[in-house]
Amino acid sequence: MGRFMSAPDKPTLPEEELDHIPGSEPSTRMDAWWWLVALVVGFIALLLIFKPDPFWNILQFVQDGIVITVTVTLISFVLMLGIGMIGGLGRLSTNRVIYTISTLYVELVRGIPLLVQLIAWYFAVPVIIQYMGKATGSPALEGFQADPIVLAVIGLVFCYGAYMSEIYRAGIQSIPKGQMEAARSLGMTYFQAMRHVVLPQAFRVILPPIGNEFIALLKDSSLVSVVAVADLTRRGREYSSMHFNPIEVWLLVALLYLVMTLFSARVVNWIEKKTRFER
Repeated sequence: MGRFMSAPDKPTLPEEELDHIPGSEPSTRMDAWWWLVALVVGFIALLLIFKPDPFWNILQFVQDGIVITVTVTLISFVLMLGIGMIGGLGRLSTNRVIYTISTLYVELVRGIPLLVQLIAWYFAVPVIIQYMGKATGSPALEGFQADPIVLAVIGLVFCYGAYMSEIYRAGIQSIPKGQMEAARSLGMTYFQAMRHVVLPQAFRVILPPIGNEFIALLKDSSLVSVVAVADLTRRGREYSSMHFNPIEVWLLVALLYLVMTLFSARVVNWIEKKTRFER
């Protein structure tokens, strides 16, 4: 009978003692770098209160540009995540055609500056479409008119999608091959294993570089100002050319960009903490 007796319960520590073990307590401390965000916001508030002319006037003038900047950044970011995933999976494909197309896309796009790509999308692509309309006799294509915001988003997505492809590829390759083999041994298809097993783990690995890409995209969105998009940078340039006060204008514009990038960095850091896991 002794061999069938249950083992004695293992001793457990009370809840109050667990709280004193380093690393076991829940992380409730606020990220200290939020104070930097508050400091910059406070500095902007002081400028608006004590120097409403010109800073308050500048803010009212560029507020629609802030909306355009945020909108273009968010739309481009969502789309580039999808393009990056397709490109990353293509770079890992065993199909030579898919692999070659994906690699060619990544290598060519990464070798051309973003500003050059945006200018080409805005000035060259509409002309090509109009020529195609003349050649095919299509009035719709022949009278094609470029929408600055749409083409700016396309240019940003096309460029940043190449960088995201490499981030996805590196993240997927960082997951041990045994994970895929175990999923396939359970009867999953390749796509099911990638969706339910590999990609969720890879996402945690690539979250920091994805956050960095979002911040870089937010700053690089200022380049769309050269293709007739009335973003924050363009609106600042318009106000400066009308009132000839570049110091005040670009000080406030720089602070507004700084607030957006610092806030984005803190949000990304919070998401990283929520999804962090020990290896």
